[in-house]
Amino acid sequence: MKPYKSMLVVAMAAVAGGLVMVNVNAGPEQIRFPQGFETWTRYGDVDRHDSKQYRELYTSAAVVKSVREGKPIPDGTVLVMAIYAAKLDEKGDPAKGSDGRFVKDKLSAVTVMEKRAGWGAAVPEEWRNGDWQYASFTPDGQPNEKANANIKNCFVCHKPHEKQDFVISLAKLSGTFPTSAVALKTGANDVNIAGFKFGPGTVKVSAGQAVTWTNADDSPHQIVVTGKPQQTAVLLKGQSAGIKFDEAGTFGYICSLHPAMKGTVEVAAKVAAK
Repeated sequence: MKPYKSMLVVAMAAVAGGLVMVNVNAGPEQIRFPQGFETWTRYGDVDRHDSKQYRELYTSAAVVKSVREGKPIPDGTVLVMAIYAAKLDEKGDPAKGSDGRFVKDKLSAVTVMEKRAGWGAAVPEEWRNGDWQYASFTPDGQPNEKANANIKNCFVCHKPHEKQDFVISLAKLSGTFPTSAVALKTGANDVNIAGFKFGPGTVKVSAGQAVTWTNADDSPHQIVVTGKPQQTAVLLKGQSAGIKFDEAGTFGYICSLHPAMKGTVEVAAKVAAK
């Protein structure tokens, strides 16, 4: 276990001119398996092409109602992600149903993010996610000790989503997620993100030009140029963003949220005017 999980943090708050001691003991071990989550409100699902998984997202009807009324995600919120292996076809690719979505197979894991006032105090500030904590469970509801020992990975993954209360699926939770298909761009400097892949994988531009990425996936993505302080904002479905390349060379980039996604930009030097 990481040190912060079993650490007792003492927070001090001034109330009515006095001091109140608040004991905060937070970590994966404080989160209980969400029995009966399948009966909760299913507010979204995700096809994960990169891991060949199908995922379902659940929370209480009260949380959905509150968020869709424009209110902040309340303390006490429990968000559940049920992770299923996708059924595979004869080629080893995820099989799709009549709706075009992955067909789920066996449940492989259940992950939970839970929000409680004061829980953030138990997490190092550099990767704290407000008052959210995370836990992973096996399909039979037992704590996944291996995953929970590396729970920092959850905080790091959600950290870029700070502006939306660290909830990657907020657009689906709020009912604002776009459902229409995204038109793929065909310009010479365009890269489309679809099926957790960059297309084309290599794009060629001249120095001083920008490359534009358009996200056609249901999942958010974020472009980060390797070894450079250049990145886009987190792109939701249908959103586009560009990065300008001023110097010649070959530049690799990844999706910071899904690092296995990689692409290349080849930048040619400007031709000097005669």
